Amino acid sequence: MLLVRNIRLPLSCPDPEAEALRRARKLLGLPPSRAAGGGVARLSVDARHGKPVLVYTIAITLNDEGEESALAGASPCVCFTRRPEFSFPRGQAPLAHRPVVVGLGPAGLFAALLLARQGYRPLVLERGPALAERTAAVARFEAEGVLDENANIQFGEGGAGTFSDGKLTTRHGDPLCAYVTAALLRHGAPADIAWRQKPHVGTDLLRGVIAGIRAEIESLGGTVRFHTALTGLTVRGGALAGIRTTGGDIPCERLILAVGHSARDTFGMLQRQGLPLQCKPFSVGFRAEHLQTEIEKSLYHGAAGHPALPRGEYQLSQHVEGGRCVYTFCMCPGGTVCAAASEAGGVVTNGMSLHARAGRNANAAVVVSVDGRDFGEDPARAIAFQRQLEQAAYRAGGGGYRAPAETVGSFLDGRGRLDLGAVQPSYPRGVTPCDLGGLLPDELAGALRQGLAAFGRKLAAYRAPDGVLTGLETRTSSPVRLLRGRDLQCADLPGLYPCGEGAGYAGGIMTAAVDGLRCAAALMAGCRPAAGD
Repeated sequence: MLLVRNIRLPLSCPDPEAEALRRARKLLGLPPSRAAGGGVARLSVDARHGKPVLVYTIAITLNDEGEESALAGASPCVCFTRRPEFSFPRGQAPLAHRPVVVGLGPAGLFAALLLARQGYRPLVLERGPALAERTAAVARFEAEGVLDENANIQFGEGGAGTFSDGKLTTRHGDPLCAYVTAALLRHGAPADIAWRQKPHVGTDLLRGVIAGIRAEIESLGGTVRFHTALTGLTVRGGALAGIRTTGGDIPCERLILAVGHSARDTFGMLQRQGLPLQCKPFSVGFRAEHLQTEIEKSLYHGAAGHPALPRGEYQLSQHVEGGRCVYTFCMCPGGTVCAAASEAGGVVTNGMSLHARAGRNANAAVVVSVDGRDFGEDPARAIAFQRQLEQAAYRAGGGGYRAPAETVGSFLDGRGRLDLGAVQPSYPRGVTPCDLGGLLPDELAGALRQGLAAFGRKLAAYRAPDGVLTGLETRTSSPVRLLRGRDLQCADLPGLYPCGEGAGYAGGIMTAAVDGLRCAAALMAGCRPAAGD
């Protein structure tokens, strides 16, 4: 793929995207017939000199990929990226049983996909249901407040990432990111994720992509069992020999454990079995909603509203007194705040966007960091802290999974009011006015107030007193990590591969998927497929 940077066009250009593509091809000396595809990789606005200018980076692929490297020197603005090639070495010792993958979120899904493509016929266990049943359960919870603890925004086919923006943005430089992207494209993800700097699929489209990947796994000999949770491990001679599940015992010598960040019962089981679980940093706070138009005015200034511009996104952070960091997380342009509970009597918020990102509000988590020092390095206390906050939010919401909420101006002043203005809360179960600061330890509430005040100095929309804060956001990442060695196996149990976000080794769809691929590759490097089960 070729990237042509710094194509600058005035706002008055009648069709700036087409003109940017034309200029990119002209700079490369390409007739349209030689280009296989491409589009806008990045679009920004340069308003430094008073007159906003659109600045494009254009991605172009050629029919003959072998010709791309020769064009990389056409201009200092042109660079070339080669599609990586993948090989996965296979060990010689045969497995007695096919490998098991627990969890069908991004980590488990891609671990199972690679194993299936390489002939290992994985058995995949998922505590929740398939997507159609899961989507119906989520819709029922949003409409009626009837929670299924195994079928919700946290659990079920696709994992927590299914009900999100489908963001694939990552700082992860692993070449395996290209493997993930290729698989998503093969199963119907939008073509532009191949070249956009900030690719996203959207919750609506991501569901079909996930179902397609699962179908490929099954077509290659893999088996997926829904409504089947892991309940225990069987150890013989210091190594994994089997697993206990809600569907019965299963012999197993290789297990990829990709349970996700909300599998608290599984974390407890691992700790009771004496496995090396430790605290890891995570964050807590709330969802902040603003008008999407105000976000774009803050970002694009005089260019706001131009039809060529993408939905405005932001990422903010601020170190505050006491050494903590307050930051925004999982920003969803044109999205909604989700009811993401997975335990009875607890309120959890999250955010999502559809592919079009056409909603009235923008939302993002505004959270403050905590770590093992806050919990005496005790994983059980860290998990209990999350649960206590969620139960406090449920009580403050008044039951029925209504969420506590407060406007920004009120929160900064400590008034506990919901003075609604232009921004209307989108949380589907409804909201109740509340002093959000009173639900958090004083130090954390104070840090969040400092962070919000600092954000207002960085982005004008955050100065609006009628921005809505809906609480609480507690599932930013797993509070625990299951230690593993360089071979990616559990430090105290050979044959067990802690994987993905729940095990403490990823954060987001792309990094979790890549970790799933890495664990599958490590498993394959030690053994070849079982002869049969």
